[in-house]
Amino acid sequence: MTSSAHFPTVGVVGAGQLARMMIEASARVNIKIKLLAETPNDCAALISNNVEIGDYKNYDTLRKFCENVDVLTFDHEHVPLEHLKKLELQGVKIRPGIKALSCAQDKAIMRTTLSEAKLEMPRWAIVKNQEEIENFAAKIGWPLVIKSSVGGYDGKGVWIAQDITEVQKIIESPIKESSQWLVEERVNFKRELAVHVARSPHGQSVVYPVVQSTQVDGVCEEVIAPAPNLSDNHASQIQAIALKIAEILDVIGVFSVELFDLGDGKVSINELAMRPHNSGHWTIDGSNTSQFENHLRAILDLPLGSPSLTSPNTVMVNVLGGQFDDMYKPFMHCMARDPELKIHLYGKEVKLGRKVGHVNICGEKVSDLLERAHHAADYLTGKITE
Repeated sequence: MTSSAHFPTVGVVGAGQLARMMIEASARVNIKIKLLAETPNDCAALISNNVEIGDYKNYDTLRKFCENVDVLTFDHEHVPLEHLKKLELQGVKIRPGIKALSCAQDKAIMRTTLSEAKLEMPRWAIVKNQEEIENFAAKIGWPLVIKSSVGGYDGKGVWIAQDITEVQKIIESPIKESSQWLVEERVNFKRELAVHVARSPHGQSVVYPVVQSTQVDGVCEEVIAPAPNLSDNHASQIQAIALKIAEILDVIGVFSVELFDLGDGKVSINELAMRPHNSGHWTIDGSNTSQFENHLRAILDLPLGSPSLTSPNTVMVNVLGGQFDDMYKPFMHCMARDPELKIHLYGKEVKLGRKVGHVNICGEKVSDLLERAHHAADYLTGKITE
C-alpha cells in the first residue's frame, strides 16, 4: 500500500469541485492525489495527472483503485459501505471511517446516534406511512420537514409539508431502496450556523471559527466568517459540540456541523458532512490553513495547520450557473473591477443553478464585503451587466 516515494499518495473517490480543491491544496504540502473519476471531463480530472475512470459503485473498480495509495478519502459520501468494509478488512485506510460515513449517508442513523449522545436536534421520527406522519404532526404541529433518509443534498430529498394533503404528494415520490422517510419539526430559527473540525488519527483536533450561512432553496448562497454578533462564549459552546461529535463518530479528516441558531444561546443540530464542505470554502483565502489542506494533513496523520483568521472577516458567495456558457469575459471584468476578490471557478460545464464557483473576499466591514462579493457573483452569472 505504501507509496514508493517519500511523500504519500491520497486516493480520492470522486472528481468534483471538492477533489479539485484538494488537488490545489496538495501542492502546498507535496502530497500526491490519485482520482477515481466517473468521466475524463469531471472538473477535478481536468487538472489532475493521475486519474482512473471508473464506477465507484463497483467493488472491483474500488479495489484496483486502492492499489498504491496510502489512504482513501472522498469527494462525496455515496460509496457503498459494504464495499468500504471489505476494503478496510484488506488493510485499506478509509478516512473518515465507516462509522462517520454511515451517519453522513443515512440521516436516520445520524439522528439516532446524536440522540443517544443527548445532543440538541429538532424533534424527529422514522415513519413508514401517512398515518404515522399524522400521529407525529398531532404531537408537534404543522408544518413538517419530510426527508428521504439517504441520497439528499443541496435541498434534494427534502420537502416542507404544510398539511396532510402535501404529505400525500410527497410520499408518493420514489425513494431509494435503502432509504426511509424521516419527519422532523420545522424549527423556528434565527439564522443558520456552521462549524468545521479537522481531526487526525492520534486525536489532534483543530476547530475553525463558527460561520453564518444563508441558504436559498436548500443551496448555500453566502457565508460570513466569523458569524456576526456571536459571543465568544456561544461560539466556544458550538465548537465544543462539533468536537464532541468528532469523538463520538471517530471522524478522521475535516467534517462540518450545520446548526440552527435558536436565539438565547441555544442551537439545534441540522446536518453533518463528513468531508470538506461548501460552508468552509472561505478558508481557502480567509484562514491560515484551508479546510482542504487540513483534511489532507488529518487523514495522513500529519500535524494540523492553524485555522486562525487571516483577516477580521471573510465573505464567500457561491456562483451558480446562469446565462453565460463562457464565463471568461465576465471573469476578467470582475478581476479588473475589484482586484481584492478571489474568484474560484471549478471548470464545470455551466448549467442553470449548478455550482460552478465561488467568490471570496477578506476585509474589515462585512456589509462592504457582502456587496462586492454578491456583485461579482451576479455579474458572473449574468444577473447584472455593469
